[in-house]
Amino acid sequence: MFSKETYVQRRALLKKNLGSGLYLFLGNDALALNYADNNFRYRQDSTFLYYFGLSFAGLSAIIDVDQDKEIIFGDELTIDDIVWMGNQPTLHEKSERVGVSHNEPTAALAAYLQKAQGQGREINYLPTYRPEHQIKLMNLLGQVPAEQKASFKFMEAVTNQRIYKSQEELDEIHKACNVTADMHMTAMKVLRPGMKEYEVVAAMNEVVARNNYELSFATIATIDGQTLHNHYHGNTVKAGDLFLIDAGAETEMGYAGDMSSTIPVSKKFTTRQKEVYDIQNRMHVESVKALRPGIRFDEVYELSARVMVDGLKDLGLMKGDTYDAVKAGAHAMFYPHGLGHMMGLDVHDMENFGEELVGYAGEKKSTQFGRKSLRLARELEPGFVLTIEPGIYFIPNLIDLWKAEKKFTDFINYDLLETYKDFGGIRNEEDYAITKDGSMRMGMKHVPLTTDEVEALR
Repeated sequence: MFSKETYVQRRALLKKNLGSGLYLFLGNDALALNYADNNFRYRQDSTFLYYFGLSFAGLSAIIDVDQDKEIIFGDELTIDDIVWMGNQPTLHEKSERVGVSHNEPTAALAAYLQKAQGQGREINYLPTYRPEHQIKLMNLLGQVPAEQKASFKFMEAVTNQRIYKSQEELDEIHKACNVTADMHMTAMKVLRPGMKEYEVVAAMNEVVARNNYELSFATIATIDGQTLHNHYHGNTVKAGDLFLIDAGAETEMGYAGDMSSTIPVSKKFTTRQKEVYDIQNRMHVESVKALRPGIRFDEVYELSARVMVDGLKDLGLMKGDTYDAVKAGAHAMFYPHGLGHMMGLDVHDMENFGEELVGYAGEKKSTQFGRKSLRLARELEPGFVLTIEPGIYFIPNLIDLWKAEKKFTDFINYDLLETYKDFGGIRNEEDYAITKDGSMRMGMKHVPLTTDEVEALR
């Protein structure tokens, strides 16, 4: 938890930016795994964490700008709770730590909101992403899920505040990225032919546990890297495979790291693997070089795509004019996702508010295959923290589909591409903060990026 002053200042700025109104913050409850007393690991709502800092289940809060009130709602532990969970500070003591002096029991929230409704006041709330929140809003406000409408001005105000990371937030993200780097370097050291994918995952999880952190998202660790979000870990790895990892650690305060790496299961890359890996590495390096305030992130994406097309033309996999190929979307055969996303208290920061608000500053997204998967496109500003993760993939189903449709035959050499169907995929990812004159890599530890660096660690 940051200092009391941090949370007081965050709420004061939010109230100033909003000007007036009543704002409801729904914290997260414990979530049952398969029966009530066996729960998933608890994670507080990120916006609640940002403004109120308390990572405890069963809390809600309101900021009533018009009446100058900040209230945290929750229930004190009973003796039965204490017997099973141990003693804890009282709700009042917890709230004092974040500068909130007014508490009410959970049951009082409905009465407060109903009184406000009776006065004709609008209750502003954020988008729901859990069914429990929809049920709470139904019980509190009498709105069935189909009638629930999040407040855009509330989302916009929160986004415009959370998107700029303070120095203490950057310090916390550095910590997350250091442990994330250790996860990846551990995998590079332990990976051997004959292992199960889950054995590599176990070694990475040990790194997280040793630091008393959590995973920032479900780990991807697979020899089937052509599947972008592959969470299956049951394959046996063999010599000649590529092993793609996308994994991150989350600090005790909830800040995320997110990195990817691609490792040869053998000690060295094959010639074909190295050729493609080197192209992907150039995509990554050139994208990082381009990061600076004032540049649009979709321009950096376009640059990465052109670097890839030029490289694949050298291999004979693509042909024709590079700019035309990228404009038409032919590059998405090999690069069907975006270049990166915002990162902070959420690994995809504030994505529950919608990509167009957070990643596009309200602009509309493209509907073109590949481009529609860009999570971030807006002009970059100092204080943004984002990922850089270009990739190159050989997806048999996509190859078969576009070949049958005779799609982009002016740009794609399908005959040669057929021989790459067993290749898999390559992705490498780092995290960067935008500074006043460029960018800064997050974390003090460097995950090997070039083929020489990776092979040296193997």
